[in-house]
Amino acid sequence: MTAFWRDLGLPGLIDVHTHFMPERVLTKVWAYFDGADRVLGRPWPIRYRVAEEERVARLRAFGVRAFTSMLYPHKPGMAEWLNSWSAGFAARTPGCLHTATFFPEPGVLEYVTRAVDSGARVFKAHLQVGAYDPNDPLLDEVWGLLEDRGVPVVTHCGSGPIPGVHTGPGPIAALLRRHPRLRLIIAHMGAPEYAEFLELAARYPHVYLDTTMVFTRFMEELAPFPRRELPRLRDLRHRILLGTDFPNIPYGYAEALEALAGLGLGGDWLRDVCHGNAAGLFGIA
Repeated sequence: MTAFWRDLGLPGLIDVHTHFMPERVLTKVWAYFDGADRVLGRPWPIRYRVAEEERVARLRAFGVRAFTSMLYPHKPGMAEWLNSWSAGFAARTPGCLHTATFFPEPGVLEYVTRAVDSGARVFKAHLQVGAYDPNDPLLDEVWGLLEDRGVPVVTHCGSGPIPGVHTGPGPIAALLRRHPRLRLIIAHMGAPEYAEFLELAARYPHVYLDTTMVFTRFMEELAPFPRRELPRLRDLRHRILLGTDFPNIPYGYAEALEALAGLGLGGDWLRDVCHGNAAGLFGIA
């Protein structure tokens, strides 16, 4: 696998969409995927179901030099505790970008401000799991703070693998009309509404998309990427970021890289997507 990035002349990979969270929370996430056949009609076996230390070691062995600890609440009173855990994880884990999250609830601005002031470099907003509208008035000042401070937010806002109450391009388009400078990273490239989210990225210069699971055989069977959009993918090469969903993927990490190479968009595109774009966004030398 290291041959992939070495042949591109890169110092390694930067993966903006990896999951590390408290063990009891991760256990519940894995239990959800274990029952995926009831929801998706197909199994979703967790490929890297190993202890935390081993998961970190695997990423480093793959050549991932910077990664995130994406985590998210599904109810009030949970986000601040998750932020405390993730701050500790980043402090003890070289290469981890200090990650935080939020939920529309009283006090959200205060704990988000504390997270930013303590060094949080990226946030996660999971609109499907959290089942909240990004335009909830409780989040108005939060989005404004993150916009003004230039802190990126990875958001699962597409309607895959199953639609949510507030998923789809509509709520995000409304959010960006109010916060056009927001550094928003659309997880999974907005699957399955790829074209609509690519259009938002073309319209707003601070919107990015991550490649999490997209183009792999597993995702192509669930939500195939429309090949007519490949020229736009090439045009937006400076706004596409490598993401994988490690460890919660039902295939090997290498398949995500092979799927990107298989698009035929060239070495410069791969270098930007797999390292250069995220290095610039997060100030990684």
